[in-house]
Amino acid sequence: MVAVVSACGPTPATKVDTTTEAAAPTTRTPRIVDDSGRPDITFDPCLDLPDDVMTAAGYDAAHKEFADMPMGSYTFLGCTYEKDDPVPGVRRGYGLNVLSGNVTLEEELLKNGTVATLTSINNRPALVEIDPNTTDTCRYILETDFGIVIFSRLHYKDHPGPSAQSEWCTGLEGFVSSVEPFISH
Repeated sequence: MVAVVSACGPTPATKVDTTTEAAAPTTRTPRIVDDSGRPDITFDPCLDLPDDVMTAAGYDAAHKEFADMPMGSYTFLGCTYEKDDPVPGVRRGYGLNVLSGNVTLEEELLKNGTVATLTSINNRPALVEIDPNTTDTCRYILETDFGIVIFSRLHYKDHPGPSAQSEWCTGLEGFVSSVEPFISH
């Protein structure tokens, strides 16, 4: 799980066009760059996922939070969302972290290969990660030209004890498939 998403100081959001039509992202200077020689991150989850699309999916785009992680040898641009989606006896909702990083899918597979399964989303190479040691979390990792985009969702249960592992990823693949066209390749 990428629980390291404790934000390093939110940056104010800029006004962006939030039409639902997937288009080539606007070229802009990334919010954070590193000196690693790795590619610049060309997909910013807080700016390039349209608010109306996230709101239609049930996430509170009006209260999204920037969560950036400059690491020196690589960088992640992050955005966190909350979804109030209660199902009595099952869940209170979800927390979603979307991280865009300049590490490769191969590096991610080497790091988390014991809990990762190769897959694809809309013909884009991807991983799905379900780590039994990271309870209630499901992650989809998509390959891009600059690195990867991680969708890490935390299932907020509304009952004591563990949630069934089969519930952790419910509906996440469909959501990721629906927003994948907004991600630059």
